[in-house]
Amino acid sequence: MKRMVFLAGLLFLAPLVLGQPPQQGTPGISINFGSDGPEAVANTVQVFLLLTVLSLAPSIMIMVTSFTRIAIVFHFIRQALGTQNVPSNTVLSGLALIMTFYIMSPTFYQVKNEAYDPMKRGELTLEQALEKASLPIKRFMLKHTREKDLALFVHLSKDPKPATRLEVPLPVLVPAFIISELKTAFEIGFLIFLPFLIVDLVVASILLAMGMMMLPPVMISMPFKILLFVMVDGWHLLVSSMVLSFA
Repeated sequence: MKRMVFLAGLLFLAPLVLGQPPQQGTPGISINFGSDGPEAVANTVQVFLLLTVLSLAPSIMIMVTSFTRIAIVFHFIRQALGTQNVPSNTVLSGLALIMTFYIMSPTFYQVKNEAYDPMKRGELTLEQALEKASLPIKRFMLKHTREKDLALFVHLSKDPKPATRLEVPLPVLVPAFIISELKTAFEIGFLIFLPFLIVDLVVASILLAMGMMMLPPVMISMPFKILLFVMVDGWHLLVSSMVLSFA
């Protein structure tokens, strides 16, 4: 079977390799970089760069926004409750994404007003618009980046020390922001685990005192943890606390 697929591939690619025109009905792909001078080539390269940036958009969304902290905290609360895959990863990721847009909306509007709209009116070039758009993002990241993490990556970059915080380049600021967000998310996760850990300890002690050592404590404690979480309106408290942590 593999040999037949290989031979079929050779029959299809042979005319292309030998420089012969493909048979009628065979699909062909051609890439034209422009023949009207350097300007046309530059425009084509810009299009390819734009497509590359669009393909990296999900990673950029995770790296420079509040998504990382929110997603990690949501997974911590699910582990603390012991509900396995409830809520599912899709639900948690969707909720984290919606909250990210809600939290980042002032920054996004600032980027639109200061960079995109002037560029659309022809008042700014693409390079100037990108520089303008990076400033609100930088301010947001600097507000939630620890000085210790920022100093670490400034030192590791071997570049001259910036005169102001806003002059810190993005390749240095982004990793500092990410590890700061990870530390903050794990601190919040630790605080979330404490009350549920107490419930687990109480249930395990009661079962041990009753001599029911063969019964897994998780089976008994999980309904009580869910009841506790519902009684204190846990999702309301968690979401409001996460939003206020970025205020």
